[in-house]
Amino acid sequence: MSDINTIQDEIIDEFEGFDDWMDRYAVIIDMGNALPALDEQYKTPDNIIEGCQSRVWLQADYSDGKMRFRADSDAIIVKGIISMLVRVLGDHTPDEVLAAELYFIDRIGLHEHLSPTRSNGLLAMIKKIHAYALAFKAQAQPTSN
Repeated sequence: MSDINTIQDEIIDEFEGFDDWMDRYAVIIDMGNALPALDEQYKTPDNIIEGCQSRVWLQADYSDGKMRFRADSDAIIVKGIISMLVRVLGDHTPDEVLAAELYFIDRIGLHEHLSPTRSNGLLAMIKKIHAYALAFKAQAQPTSN
């Protein structure tokens, strides 16, 4: 397992050499297309991320101290964005996820090239992942009597 910053650096490297944003969007779309399909049973209202203009589903599981995510979207760019978040933050502990500084978003220029509604959606995706991390962290805490 790579640490979060190593994965972010890999994503930044994948965008190197693409100065044209149409090419960068193509990379984002390819990342979304590489995301495994989300089983229909997980496309529930509980897994919808509120605040996104398009529909985005995020399923989180917790086992062996690690968070694992599966996601999908009905919008190709958004699917690519959620795929990057899943790649960076998946297979890590709740503490690692909560402590992560997601610098890759600015370094690849994504934040400045998103519409205001997509920026709000990106923030909503991160908030949902953090909410899962907080819930799993609380669940893992031993209870005291």
